[in-house]
Amino acid sequence: MISLTAADGHRLAAYRTGPQNADRALVVVQEIFGVNHHIRNVADAFAAEGYAVIAPALFDRVGPGIELGYEAADVAQGRELRGKIDAGLTVLDILAAAAALPRGVKRGIVGYCWGGTVAWHGATRTSAFSASSGWYGGGVAAAKDEVARCPVQLHFGETDASIPMSDVEAVRAAQPGVEIHVYAGAGHGFACDERGSYSAKDAALAQSRTLDFFAKHL
Repeated sequence: MISLTAADGHRLAAYRTGPQNADRALVVVQEIFGVNHHIRNVADAFAAEGYAVIAPALFDRVGPGIELGYEAADVAQGRELRGKIDAGLTVLDILAAAAALPRGVKRGIVGYCWGGTVAWHGATRTSAFSASSGWYGGGVAAAKDEVARCPVQLHFGETDASIPMSDVEAVRAAQPGVEIHVYAGAGHGFACDERGSYSAKDAALAQSRTLDFFAKHL
């Protein structure tokens, strides 16, 4: 774990992994459960592919060291915590993470759940990233008319109870240049092997597409 300082002076923790002399780099953005065991594993998987990775602890805006599991009570707590954090402040935090990556390399951003929305904001509200991949971001539809400043790839589960297909189609209509993948029968959080909604085949396919996407743009 390292410490970052955002532009407003806020100090936050972040998980850093991967070769620091890498020629490609990623910000990995958490779900509503913090930079927990699963997100650290996700970051390590990208590191194993040769990326320098930083996963900022967005919940530090509320309190330090918050890591949740995946029980119903954790979901409720995660949603409550997320609701206390202004979206503009999460942008400052991902910018701080981007600035801490190796200098002189292209930077991508990938996020999951809440982080999927934040990854979209990273593409539309900053110029820090050369590519963005958002996985089941529930807030993307609400920001569907924002203009992306880099290539974007989005992943959604067909049976996601929190992201109806009408939202996905609205994003598709508003963003014809965005690469959108829908996984038949998959639910929310299908890539997390610690959740009941985990789908190994869909997670593997989405990860393969994400790696190919970043290989093309970073």
